Amino acid sequence: MIGNILGTLLPVFLIAGAGAAYGRFRTPDIRSLNTLNMELFVPLLVFAVLADRQAPLADYAWLAGAAIAVVLGSGVLLWPVARWLGLDIKTFLPPMMFNNSGNMGVPLLVLAFGEEALPAAVVVFIVEMLLHFSVGLYMLNPRTSLWHLLRMPIVAASLAGLAVNVSGLPLPEWLLEAMNMLGGVCIPLMLFALGVRLLDVDFSDWRTGLLGALLCPLSGLVIALPLIVLLPLNSLQAAVLLVFGALPPAVLNYLVAEQYRLSPHKVASIVLIGNLGSLVVMPLTLAAAFIWLHAPQ
Repeated sequence: MIGNILGTLLPVFLIAGAGAAYGRFRTPDIRSLNTLNMELFVPLLVFAVLADRQAPLADYAWLAGAAIAVVLGSGVLLWPVARWLGLDIKTFLPPMMFNNSGNMGVPLLVLAFGEEALPAAVVVFIVEMLLHFSVGLYMLNPRTSLWHLLRMPIVAASLAGLAVNVSGLPLPEWLLEAMNMLGGVCIPLMLFALGVRLLDVDFSDWRTGLLGALLCPLSGLVIALPLIVLLPLNSLQAAVLLVFGALPPAVLNYLVAEQYRLSPHKVASIVLIGNLGSLVVMPLTLAAAFIWLHAPQ
């Protein structure tokens, strides 16, 4: 088991570390790389996975519902805590709800459980992204329009992939293979960009960051664990949901806070310390996930 955990985590942190090392000595245009990734490579991966009829989406309906419950439930659970501690809701709550299911989650789940986990990893990633760009943006600005959400490439790719899968429209193998090859670029690029981005944040509000590093995975696991027991998830989906619940805050929270000018340095500390905290949280979570995955059902 230790070998499996190390084999899963070391590539993740080595690639992110390579991004941090490169960003330390160079000044890469990471914003353009992220734009390319989110507008081309990620949508192609999402479409290819969803459109593949070998991965029937009906099998992932319970997992998608559970992921929604984890994201929204974390917010409901921690809202009174944030109010009691006198924390700014718009600054603290979104990083607790919207986790790093893209930069860390997809690569981590594929490395941990193999390529057969990719559809489940993409499903929880899409759920998190759609909620982030709908509920999350509404939390920051209630005047956010639905049209803004629908214009996003990842949303359009999700809807198109769902339509192809449900309709049973056959796509040529060479087209799916090309999309999978291009989409595969996004996984290491996500990790590399994560490493570069973490250089931009600091420890200026380490107390709030430390609190977030504890509460983000804790709240996700508190919601995820009962769902694993109650819902008809297979062992792989249960393991994916467990890891999803324990993921640290998404780097995107920092970019959104910067855009809306909502204490970006404070959000940066929450993101940085939360992702550093995953060095402790993720091995423990993966150990539990491997035990669950190989336990007799």
